[in-house]
Amino acid sequence: MRIVCASANAHKVAEIARLLPVDVVLLPRPDEVGDVDETAPTLEGNAVIKAVEIANHAGTWAIADDTGLEVDSLGGAPGVHSARFAGPSADDAANRALLLARLEGHDDRRARFRTVVALVHPSGEIHLLHGECRGSITIAERGANGFGYDSVFVPDDGDGRTFAEMDPIEKDSISHRARALAQLPVLVARISGRAE
Repeated sequence: MRIVCASANAHKVAEIARLLPVDVVLLPRPDEVGDVDETAPTLEGNAVIKAVEIANHAGTWAIADDTGLEVDSLGGAPGVHSARFAGPSADDAANRALLLARLEGHDDRRARFRTVVALVHPSGEIHLLHGECRGSITIAERGANGFGYDSVFVPDDGDGRTFAEMDPIEKDSISHRARALAQLPVLVARISGRAE
């Protein structure tokens, strides 16, 4: 099965490609497609918006995800606004700095990464897969691997290291995106078993 990746984020594309079943060929996002506005109030909505746009443009299956870091003591923030937490043009470092500043003085640092993956066909067929990884936010950044909030997130299922202190294979074994994409082989088998 051939699937076009809706993401233009090189880190995310590489992670998705590592996690896909071997019988799935991940195709790059068409160059002529501009940024897709993520205007939905939910992760589910944003994943669908991106996948629908790319599926309609490419004329084939498209995969997109939206991920949010939800911090308990911040009422679930940054959540759906994780990529733009410190502002629309802020980078990952600014988002992490704001998160750490907002958590200063908080004892409750529990958090979870939540990912929603949308697999969409131009005919309008939509499938959603969900993944979650619970953990906590560090006092300071640790590690040089990964992207986004990886250097401040310690998964409960790990050994006390942040995602950024793990190599990609270690992270892939427990991450929220991995848990969502682990459901993909069954879905792809079901879809491939019938005429497209």
